[in-house]
Amino acid sequence: MVAHVLRLRVALLVGALRGERAVRAAVALAGSIAATVVVCIAVLGLGDAPLATARTVIALGAAALMLAFFVGPMLTGTPDQLDPRRFWPFGLDERRLGWMLALASLISVPSLALIAVTACVVIVVVNAGVAWAAAVLFGAIGVLSIALAARVGMAISAILLPERRSRELTILFALPVIVIAFPVAAYFASLRWDGQVPPAVQTATAIVGFSPLAAPQAFLFHLAAGETGAAWASGLIAVATIGGMLLLWHLLVRRLLTASERPYATRERSGLGWFGLLPANAFGAIAARSLVYWLRDRRYIVNLLVVPIAGVLTVFPLLVAGVPLWLAALVPVPLMALFFGWLPHNDAAYDSTALWMHIASGVRGLPDRLGRLVPVLLVALPVLAIGISVTLAVISDWHLLLPLIGVTAALLLTALGMSSIASVVAPYAVSRPGDSPFQQPQRSSAHGSYGAALTFVGALLASTPTIWLFGLTIVEGDQHAPTTFWVGVISGVVVLFGGAAVGAVIFERSGERLMEFVERT
Repeated sequence: MVAHVLRLRVALLVGALRGERAVRAAVALAGSIAATVVVCIAVLGLGDAPLATARTVIALGAAALMLAFFVGPMLTGTPDQLDPRRFWPFGLDERRLGWMLALASLISVPSLALIAVTACVVIVVVNAGVAWAAAVLFGAIGVLSIALAARVGMAISAILLPERRSRELTILFALPVIVIAFPVAAYFASLRWDGQVPPAVQTATAIVGFSPLAAPQAFLFHLAAGETGAAWASGLIAVATIGGMLLLWHLLVRRLLTASERPYATRERSGLGWFGLLPANAFGAIAARSLVYWLRDRRYIVNLLVVPIAGVLTVFPLLVAGVPLWLAALVPVPLMALFFGWLPHNDAAYDSTALWMHIASGVRGLPDRLGRLVPVLLVALPVLAIGISVTLAVISDWHLLLPLIGVTAALLLTALGMSSIASVVAPYAVSRPGDSPFQQPQRSSAHGSYGAALTFVGALLASTPTIWLFGLTIVEGDQHAPTTFWVGVISGVVVLFGGAAVGAVIFERSGERLMEFVERT
């Protein structure tokens, strides 16, 4: 029976190289082979590096692989070829099916690449003095642990997440990964090792080595370093991890086979999109409509693209004026946050005749004000996270992480709060749908420009305490860093919701005036 499952797995792999997607599959396979060869060469090169360096790179790499194999299925929504429900019609014993599927999962391109890399790790630790038997045993435990992590991730995805996965859901899953993973990667990349592992990285390696993420790899390097007590601890954690994951995998297999089965569906692009994903209330409907507009209307897209470009370009005049690079590099990210928060200040004008849906349906003001801010936050958060990481990597001063986050949050959130008021108090005419984003209509009055200016001024005034504390942090040291962070975040949240509440009251009382405005312009 095991042989039948393994033959089926091989047939699925061969079938993937046939049909309409054969060229793409062949290119992906060639790319995977090339990447695996490069990684194997890099791992073998660690044999000449100090033991501490090799342990750090391999342990952190193993932890990243474990997380990638576990989270990857949830992010991509790729159909599982070894879904236990596929084998239910064959009458297989559910107690043996889990073992067979776990074994069959090793016959895949990612698993074979993982085995090749692990073989290189085994060669490195054997050259460092570890016995062959221990190296091969815990290398196999490491491979099985990561492969089981993928199986568990697939099963959890099948149970908790919709099989008809939309690209919108994938975007929401990828957003926190970008916001968190990119700064962490930039931090490690910015460290100067100078032949020695930095203390912060040593601490991270020790924590990861005593966790299920990289315990098998840490065990091998503890043995190589003669650290018997630490080796016993990591070894026990590794054995307990694979035992716990096998138990969890069998429970998930039983859950999939005995629970009410949902019809299997391939990944499709049809459906309600953002409307089906966001909450079924006024806030969710307005947020979904705004997301559709912001991601498809070129007037919005141009605004979003201009903000990062304008932020980066501000560095060059400052450098020409003689401002030091480390100080000039701190300007773009807060400036981008201010511009991102300023973008919705005239959002009602871009609605054109669509505004009547909000007013005619009796939508309350607060869902309208908050729902319109979702697209800006969805784009601004990853862009600013990447910008903060790049900035701190350029100036090589990660002590400014908290204060820079604080001042960025203050400017973004306060500007969003002010925009929520300005868009209903002083809207002004913009280019119509389908027109060039750079075409500006003639305006009979200049009152709308006051709203745009007051949004800037109001955000800067509300962020003044945070900006002042940020300046003190730069001049006097990082003792003001926590205060800057909390003042920025709290003041930003207060102004955001306060501005949304004020704008909501004005929206509810000015529906007729806003309708007249959009009809006239």
